[in-house]
Amino acid sequence: MTKNKTKARPFCILAVLFDFDGTLTRPGALDFSYLRRALSCPEEEQVLDFIEALPADQRKKSLNFLQQYEMQAAADALPNPEATKLVHYLKARGLKIGIVSRNRRLAIIRALRNFPDLKPVDFDLIISRDNHFPPKPSGEGIIRAARRMGVEVSKTVMVGDYIHDIQAGRDAGAVTVFLDNRTIPPEEQERSDYTIHHLRDLKRLLRPFLPLPIGKLSNKDLPGLLRRLKLPDRAVLIKPGIGEDTAAVNIRREEVLVLTSDPITFATDSIGRYALLVNANDIATAGARPRWLLVTALYPPGTTLAGLQADLTELGKFCRKEGITIIGGHTEITPAVTQPVLVGTMAGTVLRSGLINKKSIRKGDLILLTKALAVEGTALIAQRFPEELKSRGMTGDEIASCQKYIRRLSILPEARIAADLTGISALHDVTEGGLATALRELSIAGGHRLRVNLEKIPIFPRTKKICHLLNLDPLGLIASGSLLICCRKSTYSTLINNLKKARIRVSLIGEMEGKGEGIRAFRDKKKYPWPDPPVDEIARLFEEK
Repeated sequence: MTKNKTKARPFCILAVLFDFDGTLTRPGALDFSYLRRALSCPEEEQVLDFIEALPADQRKKSLNFLQQYEMQAAADALPNPEATKLVHYLKARGLKIGIVSRNRRLAIIRALRNFPDLKPVDFDLIISRDNHFPPKPSGEGIIRAARRMGVEVSKTVMVGDYIHDIQAGRDAGAVTVFLDNRTIPPEEQERSDYTIHHLRDLKRLLRPFLPLPIGKLSNKDLPGLLRRLKLPDRAVLIKPGIGEDTAAVNIRREEVLVLTSDPITFATDSIGRYALLVNANDIATAGARPRWLLVTALYPPGTTLAGLQADLTELGKFCRKEGITIIGGHTEITPAVTQPVLVGTMAGTVLRSGLINKKSIRKGDLILLTKALAVEGTALIAQRFPEELKSRGMTGDEIASCQKYIRRLSILPEARIAADLTGISALHDVTEGGLATALRELSIAGGHRLRVNLEKIPIFPRTKKICHLLNLDPLGLIASGSLLICCRKSTYSTLINNLKKARIRVSLIGEMEGKGEGIRAFRDKKKYPWPDPPVDEIARLFEEK
């Protein structure tokens, strides 16, 4: 069984369509070389196409010969090994099953009489050339079949032993599986998404793409998922595994353990990356090194093992990149959720002397903001509403660029640079509610009022454009990816230089005032009211849509 070099495929399969001759039947029942010789059909031409181009009287005679030969071949046809078991297995898993063939329906029905325990009624549909659709390699028959079965064609598999089957599947937009029966040259395989040598291989191939049963992930599937995470941290004493309900890590006495927990409830794209960064960013704001992650993953019915594999592979990839180890959690399929929900609990360590506590804020501390507003909100809106943005005047290139902002959500590099310096009094990740909420939180946690210069707050030009088009306030738009840094004036120059060396944009936007709570906002020395949005701007947008 081989996965071929093609574009990424969907993570849920709901229907399987089979070619008939040479796929569900053993190859060789139809001798196309003999047929071409009998009809004087050139070797490079397809028999049906050749007959269709003949004059009417010759066409009728040739078609009658073809039909008689097909019926004789059907009477001699034998089932491909495992064909009957495979069809019943797929039906038992709730999949729709069909046949799409260039053969006549009568020939297919006759051949099925040779199949023990398999009848035409076991198929949800049979599409033959009698249906008068353009034959394969046209994908029309596959599109019609998916429509009649009530399944998206992208969640349909086309299985066949000939290149026309693969061409038809690709033309329709289905997943393609090439059955080579150990006889087809390798170059034919490269046109399909997958290649199998025997029909029995299809069961193992499709299993990760079938909806999982409701409940905890089975002990059969869990080890394979855990192997994707990899656990390089030697401080982990009890690792995640079957029968392990806890995790244990070795903490040295001179360090402080920092903990945080955050769910990912609506960002279904790149959910693994989100789960990691949202929690790791919070740990980093304490000056700590994010080290260990627990994840509770709740998925709705219809989720497949391949879907879980993709999310956990992504999560593991970014954990390794940041030196973070996944040490446990829980995975479950449940009707309590309608889309994936990942709840992360992150732990990190820091020397007691390096712990950054907002209670150390003093009057006169400077307030800096890294990057620009609002990275996360810009990416989410571009991902969710590309057509609306296009209808309002944004170009496809602009939208695609905004979608890539999702790669900028980490504040770990700038947090590490700041944590290495003395004179850092606070780090605060700008998340839900945007900068408007983040500065209010900073004021409350630090116990000081603050002054903000509105003209100094950087906003990405495309973020401004999106907010203008959709009537949103960028100050209230979710903005993970930007870090608020408070520092003593004596630390300012070193901090700025170190961030610039790392090519991290930073802006001085304000200063801490006396003890208390509140924000005074100015633009060109004129006082302006500071926004206090009841909900994040992106939540308001989703409600309106």
